[in-house]
Amino acid sequence: MRLIALLTDFGTRDWYVAALKGVILSRCPRARLVDITHDIPPQDVLAGAFTLAAASPWFPRGTIFVAVVDPGVGSDRALLAASADGRYFIGPDNGLLAFSLERASRVSVIRLTNRRYWLPRISRTFQGRDIMAPVAAYLACGGSLHRLGRPMRRVAPLAVSPVHQEGRTARGRIMHIDAFGNLITNLPARLLAPPLRMTQLRYRRRRIRMASSYSAGGSREVVAVAGSLGLVELAIRNGSAARTLKAHRGERVTLTGHGS
Repeated sequence: MRLIALLTDFGTRDWYVAALKGVILSRCPRARLVDITHDIPPQDVLAGAFTLAAASPWFPRGTIFVAVVDPGVGSDRALLAASADGRYFIGPDNGLLAFSLERASRVSVIRLTNRRYWLPRISRTFQGRDIMAPVAAYLACGGSLHRLGRPMRRVAPLAVSPVHQEGRTARGRIMHIDAFGNLITNLPARLLAPPLRMTQLRYRRRRIRMASSYSAGGSREVVAVAGSLGLVELAIRNGSAARTLKAHRGERVTLTGHGS
C-alpha cells in the first residue's frame, strides 16, 4: 500500500486536516499517512512549493503527495495529479507543484476531470477534501493516473526571479526563512566549489564570509554556508539571522569570486 504525505496551510487547530485523512482512510483503509507540515502560512503558495520540493525527494518512490495551498479554490484553476520520477503529486495548478516537477526527468501531468473518483458532492470551498483526497486514496489503492482526467502539457509556474549569473557573479534572492531564522537563498551551493569557487556574499551593504557550518561562525556573526538543500544560506550560530538582519523573503543577495 502506497504512502500518502500531506502538506497544507490548514494548521491543526481546526478539522480540515482530519477531514482529509478521514476521506482517504474511508476509501483506502490501509493507506499510510504522513504529515509533512500543516503550518504553511495561509495562502503562501511559494512557501508551500519550496517546502514540498525540499521534503519530497527523501520519500520512497511510489509516495503520493497531496499539497493543498489553494487561494483560488472554487475558481477555474485546474487541479492536477502528476507522476514525476516514480512519485505522485496532487494539488492545484497555481505553482504549488512547480519546483517539484521542474527538477524531475520523467513527468506526466493529468488535469483532474473524471468525477467518478471524487466525492459525490463537491464544495467550492474545500476541494482538498472533496476531490484531492479521494483521488489520492484511489491511487494509493492501485488506481491508474491516466483514468483521472486528461493530459496537460504545462503547469502554472511560480512567479519567482531566477538566479542571474555573469562570469563569477551570481545574483539571487532569499527564497525561504526557516524556523531557526536561517535565510535560504536560491543560489546553488555548487557555485562555491571549483571551478568558479565564489567566496564573497553581499546582502544589502554587508559583506558576509563563507563558513563550513553554522557552528563555524563567531558569536553573533552572520555567515554564509552551503546548506543541506544544496543552496547557500545566511545564518548565525545559536541565533536568528532573520531577526538580527530584519530580513525578508525576496531580498537580493549577490555571490562573487575574488576579483569580481
